[in-house]
Amino acid sequence: MTQFAIFATLLIVVVAAFILPPLWLGLRTPKPQTDRKEANVAIFRDQLAELERENTEGTLAIADFEQAKRELQRRLLEEVEPTTGDAVTTTYGPSRKMAIIILLLLPILGLLAYGILGNPKALDPMQTAAPQQMTPEKINEMVASLAAKMKANPDDMQGWLMLARSYKSLGRYDEAVQAFAKAEKAIDDNPDLLAAYAETIAMANGKGITGKALQLVEHALKIDPKHAHSLFLAGAAAMEAGDNKKGIAYWEPLLDQVEPGSEIEQMLRSGIDKMKAGK
Repeated sequence: MTQFAIFATLLIVVVAAFILPPLWLGLRTPKPQTDRKEANVAIFRDQLAELERENTEGTLAIADFEQAKRELQRRLLEEVEPTTGDAVTTTYGPSRKMAIIILLLLPILGLLAYGILGNPKALDPMQTAAPQQMTPEKINEMVASLAAKMKANPDDMQGWLMLARSYKSLGRYDEAVQAFAKAEKAIDDNPDLLAAYAETIAMANGKGITGKALQLVEHALKIDPKHAHSLFLAGAAAMEAGDNKKGIAYWEPLLDQVEPGSEIEQMLRSGIDKMKAGK
């Protein structure tokens, strides 16, 4: 609201600066240049008097006198006759009443135009208030609503995946596993989803990466041998099974994919050292 008000005010000021001064002060037409014409007429009179003097004295032939006289008269008529450029145009006086009307109408018309073409709700502070924070209750309501929709649309694979991720983030691992199972056709060739499904199974049964979870991890590594999440889970499974050589083979390549000095790197190096020590 504040930014809109500032912008609108600046726009009105700029427009008013161009429109109002001519209306307030009035339009003035420059005066015709009469002084120049009067000076030229005086010069022509002097020249005519000089010609008559020369004719009287006999220093100028009659034919030449008549020709020069006609030329001066022609030039005098051209100078005295009003031209288009010298025509007096109508002069308009100031219209301060109109200036005041426009000044009052500018903000009103601006608000009306914004109401028609813009988003009037944006001017309402109640509409622009920050959205309410999501509470655990509201999140659970949203997840419950999604679960209800999936019962009505059991073939929506993406919906099942969204529901599985939601259950997993809430720690509802058994329900997450069931949702992942509904979408197995959609995750069969996706290492990210395969690893997430395997991890969810392990967290649900509390037995680590074994059985189906291990199968999912191995399938993900067949698709992408460098898949970081799957390498981590495979290394953890090998470490739990006491197969230190395999565990090291999974985790050492993973060191190149983690940030140096990060907690995950420290954990991997610690695990590798333990496996190398046979612990």
